[in-house]
Formats: sequence, C-alpha cells, structure tokens
Amino acid sequence: MSPRVLTVTLNPAIDQTVRLDTLEPGHVHRAGRSRDDAGGKGINVAACLADWGVPTTALGVIGVDNEAVFRGLFELRGIADACLRVPGLTRTNIKLVERDGRTTDINLPGLCLDAGALNAVGQRLAALLTPQMPVVLSGSLPAGLPPTGWAQLQAQVQAAGARVLLDSSGPALVAALDGESVPFAVKPNRHELEAWTGQSLDDREAVLDAGRALLARGVSLVAISMGSDGALFLDRSGALLARPPRLADGSTVGAGDAMVAGIAASLLEPSFDLAGCAQRATAFSMSRLHSGDARRLDPAQVRAWAGEVQIERVA
Repeated sequence: MSPRVLTVTLNPAIDQTVRLDTLEPGHVHRAGRSRDDAGGKGINVAACLADWGVPTTALGVIGVDNEAVFRGLFELRGIADACLRVPGLTRTNIKLVERDGRTTDINLPGLCLDAGALNAVGQRLAALLTPQMPVVLSGSLPAGLPPTGWAQLQAQVQAAGARVLLDSSGPALVAALDGESVPFAVKPNRHELEAWTGQSLDDREAVLDAGRALLARGVSLVAISMGSDGALFLDRSGALLARPPRLADGSTVGAGDAMVAGIAASLLEPSFDLAGCAQRATAFSMSRLHSGDARRLDPAQVRAWAGEVQIERVA
C-alpha cells in the first residue's frame, strides 16, 4: 500500500526505561525492570498515525548495531521501513524512573552523520514523494550535520509539491523558517518560538503575534503548544485556542508528537477545517497521555474526546 504520510527522523533514539525504588547517587542499584522502545519524534509520529489507520512510511537514519528494536516496532505496527542503515549505534536515552515517579534522564551521544548520509536520505525521500503528501520533518539534527539540514530536505519536499510539517527546535528550526523555502505547517512550543523571534513571549497576545509573523513569512498552518494552557492554531482564516477538557497525569513525553500526528491526519481530510484540526490534534495528544506510551493512542477515544475539546476563537 502506498504511503499517505512520510515521517523523517534524522536523530532517532532508543528509549531505555529503568525502574528502581530510589535513586541514590554514588550507590549501586538493583533495577526492578527495564525495557527498550524505539523512539525519536518522527518515529513516535509514525506509530500514532499507524494507530489511526494511516499508511505511513518512516524514513531516517538508524545504526545497524542496534536496529532490531526499530525493526520490531515497524513490523508490529505496520509502518513501512525506508530508514537508511549506517555503521554504529543509534543513540540511547536512559530514563531512571523511581517509585514516586521522579525521573532522571541520561542521554547518550548518537551517530555522527555527514553530507553523504543526508543526501542518501534525500534520494530515498525523492522516490516516495507525491503532490500534497504531508511529510513530517521531526526532531533534532545529529552531530555532523549543519543547522540547515532540515532546510535542505524541506526545499526538496516543497519542490515536489508535497507539504512539510516541521517540528524541530533551536538553530535547525530557525534555519528552516528563515530560508528561501518555508514549511507548509509548523508546530513549535512557546520556548521554541522564542528562539525564532529572539524575544520572550510572556503572554498569549505575544504568542499570537509570533504566530501571525510565521503566516506572513509564508507558513500556511501554525500550531503553538502551550502545555496546560492548551494550543494556539492559526491559518489564513484566523486563530483559535484549543483546550483539552481534562488534564492527564504522568509523563508528557510524546504528547507533542501525537499532536503532530493529529495535524498530519487532518491534512489528509478532503476539506481542511482549522477547528476540526485543532480538536483532532488535541484529542490525539490527550489519548497519548492517557495511554502512558509515547507511541500509542486509541482511535475510538480520539473520536470521543475530539468533540469535548474546547475551542475559543481569538482572532
């Protein structure tokens, strides 16, 4: 089956979760249990889209020495695997989770890529692109690539008539927004948007102004996540605030990726509606939080909760 959405993850990770009673620095610990999960922002997006029933292809770069966990996820969830394999180990993010829920993160270094690897990803991308296809460029750039890495792939996608949905941060986000080609859609959080504007966005009006500046720059759809305050969605029709009807407890890891998946799913609808997109994307995020797994959501739950998302027109 041909993919309807592509996700690109240049810096994926294996999330190793280790559970123990209490972390005491300088002491030996006996872990209760440990599990490894294929992760990285674009990988999470692909898994959520697969749960929603969207044929999705995952493209990116994986180290051959620990690829099995990614291969297992792709096979289990029916995600088409177009990832480039390179020598070495995909980075591991270790999460030490104590009995009370307190978590200590240890992020190990990952692969170092060069222009040749980026060009190889671009060649695979070119073979999969179709007009209007949503293409999610998601996450950080690995060591060895310049901040323009996403901008390079973005220009390629746009030239093919497909639509980039960008979710990155720091210099990579700034380079992709300030280049000759801009993404079709972008989903920064408030702090990531501050990196682009170069100023603090202390209130909703300031965030709205930054979102409007992105529209003026040529971006067609802007979604700005603001944590417990909800998310702002803007396009040429105006702006609205989407608030979940309830807040979930536990880790928020993957909630933003689920929101990106909800936006990508909305772009596939025959007639795009900003309010409908905001409701679906917020419900995707809520379901991810409820599942307790950064790679899982419940479609029936999403459909039920989407209608409960509170929508407020703000412009």
